[in-house]
Amino acid sequence: MNTFISFLVIDIGMNPTLAEVGPFTLTWHGLFTAVGIVAGVLLSVWLANRDGIPSDVGQEIALVGVPAAIVGARLFYVAEHWNDFSSDLPNIVLGITEGGITLYGGLIGGALGGLIYALWQKLPIGIALDAAAPGMILGQGLGRVGDLINGEHHATASDLPWAVKYTHPETLGELGVAVHPTAGGYELLGDFVICALLVFVSYRYIRVPGWIFCSYLLMYAPMRYALSEFRLDEEAISGASVPQVVSVVLVGLAIVVAGVLRDNPGPITEEWEDRVFGAEPEETPEPATS
Repeated sequence: MNTFISFLVIDIGMNPTLAEVGPFTLTWHGLFTAVGIVAGVLLSVWLANRDGIPSDVGQEIALVGVPAAIVGARLFYVAEHWNDFSSDLPNIVLGITEGGITLYGGLIGGALGGLIYALWQKLPIGIALDAAAPGMILGQGLGRVGDLINGEHHATASDLPWAVKYTHPETLGELGVAVHPTAGGYELLGDFVICALLVFVSYRYIRVPGWIFCSYLLMYAPMRYALSEFRLDEEAISGASVPQVVSVVLVGLAIVVAGVLRDNPGPITEEWEDRVFGAEPEETPEPATS
């Protein structure tokens, strides 16, 4: 690495562990995951309420979707790294505060949990999905801050001035090696850009309920596919990493779902219609004639 460039590398010397209580360990990853969940739920509940789904109903969906997302994220990670857990099954549950979750698992688990609940309650599915999407990507982005501090996802070496180097002896990253800030840098910024596009652009121009959620998948999946090229900690299937395979599947699924929703948007709330088409002006009563 060029000597001058090496001085520009970002050193991260923070201990990934915040506190230990009995068998449980609180890490920066766990903290920012919690912050991301709270922020994402607040945003999604607000968007749902704006489009006609009462806040208490939005909170009920979150009470189902968030645990489903956590379970999905953990199970996806365990399945992808089964060799690390097959001889230590209790760590599947006890080790979750130390990290070891997969965002794709969280996305799939949370979306399925919320979708099943919304179907059961006969809620407007497309509107609920649209409200969930910005909150989900916001939560993902905030969770990546913890990844950046902990160095959980190993990446390829880099001599770029924004490369990161982990110097704390307890780090989960590549100690003393300058690497691409793949998860906690590139993906973090990408998540925030997607969130902004969903909230400030999609809500202005998308006219079919459910298409904002589909747009979320169509933006996030290709980004995640590309970033796998910088990751060293992903299992492969026939030359492609598991997240890359899932990315391709989600892009296809988003296109199919968008086509279905175009012809069958489901029930639409009055507030959603007003948002898209504009509220009809009230008729002004004609003055009485004598």
